[in-house]
Amino acid sequence: MEKYIPEVKSKLRSRIIEVPPVIYKASGIKVLGTRIKSLLFSTDVAIIKNTNANSIIAVYPFTPQLSITQAILEVAPVPVFAGVGGGITTGRRSIDIALQAELMGAYGVVVNAPTTNEVISEMYDRIDIPIIATIVSEFDDYKGKLDAGARILNVSGGARTAEIVRKIRDDYKELPIIATGGPTDESILKTIEAGANAITYTPPSSADIFAGIMSQYRIEKEK
Repeated sequence: MEKYIPEVKSKLRSRIIEVPPVIYKASGIKVLGTRIKSLLFSTDVAIIKNTNANSIIAVYPFTPQLSITQAILEVAPVPVFAGVGGGITTGRRSIDIALQAELMGAYGVVVNAPTTNEVISEMYDRIDIPIIATIVSEFDDYKGKLDAGARILNVSGGARTAEIVRKIRDDYKELPIIATGGPTDESILKTIEAGANAITYTPPSSADIFAGIMSQYRIEKEK
């Protein structure tokens, strides 16, 4: 029997990005004392400020910039896991960015799939917050990344994500695993059942949300 959960809403803040409720079936991961089940995949500060996600995973396809990390940390009302490169931006620069992200208040840092084990090892020796290593294929050297110092795996394998999670879970029974859940409740549940402890959710863009609002405004004008 599910417990009744009272809900209090705000008139002005009723239009928030809510993560799919099925995500709450995940066990969650405790990071620095905070239990996290959902991670919003976004760098849009307006969306980050208006979501019920437990945390933010701020990874983007450009070289990491501390001004972006700082802006997100200032706006986010929940823990932030900051991208620190590992692909084009790597080595000492990536490690220095990770340290700065920690000092600004990030709960963890996310390294891209190409990040070498050597960089992860040096980063582990330099920072105190957890390193989250991104895995995009079952052929990634996730064992080497864990041995080097990664403490959480972030699985982003497209349609094969659940299968990759299941393979990793067979090798590591208690390892914290974050994974993309896909577009439907069924795909999210499949990923959780495969062994993911927390799910990343990609929200609609501000443009998509605005399109819906403008459409509603037009309907109201025509009445």
